[in-house]
Amino acid sequence: MKTIILPVDDPHALTRAVEALEAGDLVAFPTDTVYGVGALVHEPESIAKLYVIKERDLLKAIPILVGSVADLDQVASGINQKARRLAKAFWPGPLTLVVPRHPALPEIVSPYPTVGVRMPAHQTALNILELAGPLAVTSANLSGEPSSRTADEVVAQLKGRLPLILDGGQTPGGQPSTVVDCTQPDLTILRPGPISMEQLNQAL
Repeated sequence: MKTIILPVDDPHALTRAVEALEAGDLVAFPTDTVYGVGALVHEPESIAKLYVIKERDLLKAIPILVGSVADLDQVASGINQKARRLAKAFWPGPLTLVVPRHPALPEIVSPYPTVGVRMPAHQTALNILELAGPLAVTSANLSGEPSSRTADEVVAQLKGRLPLILDGGQTPGGQPSTVVDCTQPDLTILRPGPISMEQLNQAL
């Protein structure tokens, strides 16, 4: 497969990205943390490609990116007030909320009754999400390898495995998001990141 690399300021970049996603293909793009590679969230065959190109374990759920706090209700159900307060306080930003998975989501997104959801603080990512809707997005690297902070790093690991990479330069964050389980009475950080437990508790 030929991999095309377009700068994010190319006038055709967003259109090409959305066309690729709607055709069932994968697209890599920058976020506020690291580069991600995404598929339409309601297309199980496209999501299956994410596992293949990353050589990812099928037991590892794929996180979902949304373009607004309101979009949370499209991909999750039974969301408690704790999760909503954290979303309001930290989105857009490097916080992934683990919440009950919406029954309409394909099971391949997550083998569990929960799903991780985040709204990125990056204009290119938000533009794509606004046009395409929520996306199943995982870091744009081979499983077990370092996350990519530049398009060149994505190319080094995934060239020939997906049709389109949007080059937005180096990502500002560089560290994957904090992942917090919001489904239990007490918050639990499942993956440490830029946002600490102290900051989470202060927001509640």
